[in-house]
Formats: sequence, C-alpha cells, structure tokens
Amino acid sequence: MPQLIRWAPASARALACSRHDMDRLFDSFMATRSLPSTFGTIAPPVDIEETPEAFVLTADLPGADPKQIKVTLTNDVLSLRGERRVAKSATEGALHRTERASGSFERSFTLGTPVRADQIKATYRDGVLEIRVPKADEAREREIEVQVG
Repeated sequence: MPQLIRWAPASARALACSRHDMDRLFDSFMATRSLPSTFGTIAPPVDIEETPEAFVLTADLPGADPKQIKVTLTNDVLSLRGERRVAKSATEGALHRTERASGSFERSFTLGTPVRADQIKATYRDGVLEIRVPKADEAREREIEVQVG
C-alpha cells in the first residue's frame, strides 16, 4: 500500500541561503571568464592576494594598451578601467570565427582596510597588470608582547 508523506515547505531562511549560494556560484563563474557581454564590455579576470604588508591585484589584459588603463582609488574602492581592442586582420579574407574579447572594461574592488594611496604602484608587463597597494601602518597586523607581572 502506498504511503502518504506530508509535504513541508522549506523555511524562508533555507530558501534565502540556497539563493545566496546560487548567486555566489554564478558570480564566481562569470568573474573567471573574460567574455564579451551584450553591452560590449568585458570582465578581465583578476586575482587578489593579501599579504601582511599589501594587497596585490593581478589582472590579465592581453592586447590592452597600457596608456589606456586607468587605476583609481576612491575611499577604499580600487577601480580598474580601460579598453582592449582586437587588431583587424590585414588580409581581405572572410572572418570565420572571433573568440578574442574586446571592448571596454571596468572592475572595482572594495579593500576594506586603510591603505597608503600615495604608494600604490601599477605595472604592466606581457599582458598582465599588477597593482600593489600597501596597507597603512594602522592596518598591519602587529604582535603584542604579553607582560608578566
């Protein structure tokens, strides 16, 4: 004989957690891609490393003109803007496939820690932009000796 099982709707908290997890999964998937969007912008992949002394951001920007890359800091938000253009082929043949993304890009990251804005350094080499953002002295971790007495 079949058994009836009472249906119990998931709690609002469980649904919210599931949605949050799906949003994070989608965001992380899209953040790792450098694909053109429907608006003609691209999202270059960026790695962010935090050391005791600084944040180090590394962005893959092959084909970008370093003179067109702008790095700004406003309060604790570091922004990266620019444009990557794909060179037009010199031949007169038909283009069958285009996979290299081009267009403008803008990425912003909240650091959440006081930094030394006057000491930020950005270098571009071999298609990779590295931005080193030193932490302010008050933001660095310090070990305090415990006095016995």
